[in-house]
Amino acid sequence: MAAHFGRRLRKGAATTAVAAAAVAALSASQAPGAAGEEHGRQTAAGAAVPAPDTDGNATGNSPYYTDLPPLNSPSPSPSSSAGPSGPVSRAEGGIPATVLDAYKKAEADLRTAVPGCNLPWQLLAAIGNVESGQARGGQVDAGGTTLRRILGPQLDGNGFALIADTDGGAYDGNSAYDQAIGPMQFIPSTWAWAGRDGNGDGKKDPNNVYDAALAAGHYLCRNGWDLSHEADLHRAILSYNNSQDYLDLVLNWMEYYRKGTHSIPDGTGGVPEHRSDTDSGLPMSPLPTHPTTTEPAPKPERPGKPGKPGKDDGKGGHGNGGNGNGGNGNGNGGHETPDPKPPTPPVPPTPPPSNTDLVDHLEDAGTGKLTAMAGDAFTERISARAETKVGKSVAKVRLRFTITGGTDATFTGGETVATVATDAKGVALAPALQAGEKTGDFKVTVSVVGRPAKGVDYTASVTARAADTLARTSDTPLTCAPGGEFAGQVQVKATYLGTVADKVAATATLVKSAADATENDKGPYFKDADGKPVRTLTTLETDDKGLLTLPKLYADDTAGTFLLRITTTGGATLTVELKVAPAESPSAPSPNPTTPSPTGSASS
Repeated sequence: MAAHFGRRLRKGAATTAVAAAAVAALSASQAPGAAGEEHGRQTAAGAAVPAPDTDGNATGNSPYYTDLPPLNSPSPSPSSSAGPSGPVSRAEGGIPATVLDAYKKAEADLRTAVPGCNLPWQLLAAIGNVESGQARGGQVDAGGTTLRRILGPQLDGNGFALIADTDGGAYDGNSAYDQAIGPMQFIPSTWAWAGRDGNGDGKKDPNNVYDAALAAGHYLCRNGWDLSHEADLHRAILSYNNSQDYLDLVLNWMEYYRKGTHSIPDGTGGVPEHRSDTDSGLPMSPLPTHPTTTEPAPKPERPGKPGKPGKDDGKGGHGNGGNGNGGNGNGNGGHETPDPKPPTPPVPPTPPPSNTDLVDHLEDAGTGKLTAMAGDAFTERISARAETKVGKSVAKVRLRFTITGGTDATFTGGETVATVATDAKGVALAPALQAGEKTGDFKVTVSVVGRPAKGVDYTASVTARAADTLARTSDTPLTCAPGGEFAGQVQVKATYLGTVADKVAATATLVKSAADATENDKGPYFKDADGKPVRTLTTLETDDKGLLTLPKLYADDTAGTFLLRITTTGGATLTVELKVAPAESPSAPSPNPTTPSPTGSASS
């Protein structure tokens, strides 16, 4: 790939030489004693940039997109020492859904296959954006294969590396020179050993974003590198393209995607505008105008070669070309016999059908009722089985689960699309569903990745948060004198199946009696915002601890025993007794008893 951004190519040989020396020093530290590729691209100043690894350069140092992330990045990202003309103006936070799924799947696969590598999917997204603009804005089919082939320029040594054909044109359609191919821009010679089957269809296709992303991940994780360490991360990126500017650019995009991104529909992403070979005098890499194919391109025909002058023997055309065809001197009356056409390269044999090709339809694999309260996880998980036309299960097939509908339900992790491979029994188990706060029904559609087989739909429901039990938090009697106010406020706690029931809707009504739930027209009351009596409260809701505290209660002049009834979504009901009675008057003290006179009387 280009060692310098287009406009910085004018900075002169001195700067280029310094940058090249720095990269070469770092490269040398990666593989002591390793010889670099002889086909490394020449910089504009003529300084050769050595390849950093003995196993070759991933892209042959082909050109790449140089657009920086937008200025409104959530937070500053690493600055490039050799940035392009400026940041792009289009929104870049979104990544086409299938492309994003491929990056995340590759990260998950590598977490198991190479656990010490610690590769983040954002690194793959950064390289994918720089190399192909996320597969030309997500121009891929349902299986992740690019709709049109993405090719770099032919590596014929004309401003680029010189790499003669290594694949017979099978991948790039060029039987003379190699070209970088696919969304991650591998050259055929590197793909030959780095290629992976990322979507489980039995093929290793550099034009498939699942295959290419997994291959890029394994490529970056080789040599025992741990990408959580800065030095190893830099070595890995430089091995993909040996340019300091490329390293800085990829770090910019990786940091940008770490700040947040989201899924957008396939085919709706923008394509970057600036490239490393722009204004450099180097050939521009072609737009993807050819459909994907594995048939090698024929070599161009050579024009007929002029023949050597023949010796005139005076026999009218039987000499060595003097009166012959002027080309091969065979005396054929002057007609040129062209050189024979080169033989047509053999067409590769048709590969046997993959597991994906065998799938005729999908069936439900015993999924139960899908229902959950708002904010809760679904206890039931969706499972689907891939089957042939005769009902035989098909293993190692990727199924895509897609959520649609008016709720905000997602799979665990916040995604609305998940891709899972079927197991040995042909069954794929979707990630757990998580209900949002919007109630209602939604649909989960399951389809086969890369094949228009008959899918299966599931309907799921999100119900309102509910409580099945209400209890007062205090047992203090609630009493009040006529015309007064109750000393304490009523507080209750809601639970559901023994756990806290938070954010549950509730109502409170002062009812006429235990048997008559209509609103009472006398006795205790609440006050509205204007201070007027109110005997029914709606739009109440328990807090995050399941507690509901009612406003103050007041009493009119009517004495007696009254009832307050509290109900919640889910059927929990609690009736609270309120007493309104005059305050008891203090008891009058009993009169002192008359002291009895002594027996007898005084004598006068």
